[in-house]
This record gives sequence, C-alpha cells and structure tokens, in this order.
Amino acid sequence: MNDFLLVITNLPDAQSAEKLARQLVEARAAACVNQLASCNSTYRWQGGIETVIEVPLLIKTTHAAYPLLEKLIREAHPYELPEIIAVPLIAGLPAYLDWVSSETVTLKE
Repeated sequence: MNDFLLVITNLPDAQSAEKLARQLVEARAAACVNQLASCNSTYRWQGGIETVIEVPLLIKTTHAAYPLLEKLIREAHPYELPEIIAVPLIAGLPAYLDWVSSETVTLKE
C-alpha cells in the first residue's frame, strides 16, 4: 500500500489545469487526475497576503512515477513556486490501486 500517492496542486485557471492534467496522464506520470471546481486560496507570499481563485488537481500516482510527475509539474506550472504536496495512501480498493500501478511508469532509481 505504501507505493501509492495522492498529489495535490493548484492552477490559476481551468484551461491550464486541464492542460497539465492531460500532460500528466499522457506521460504516464499519473493514472488519473481530478480537476475540481475553482476555489478561493488565501496565503502569505513575499510579505503580503494574497487571495486568488485557483483550480485544484487531485493526482493519483505511485512513488515510482513521482519524480517524473514532479518534474512535469515544475516545468509546466505557471507559478514561481507551485504547490506540490504528496500524501501517501494507507488504504484503497486493491483493484483500483492495481489499475493506478499499471497506468503509471516505473522509473529505475
């Protein structure tokens, strides 16, 4: 079970979120990406408080595919410092997790 991750990132608009989601799945860095409805994000940045509308992505992947996934997000993301948070999965439907594993690349360390 420790092989699977849920990765979260936010994009500034639906178009860039959809483009990144497709790129991650096409590259087999992710098995599935859910693009959620836009939300308000409030955070501290460069000494000030910002509130912006963002589009969250929930990305299902494996530890083995994570390096590629992070690389692709960093290259394509429009933010200077993109949010990339990986949460380990502690449980899941075995058949679904098998599918995630089969749909993502396995990179050699």
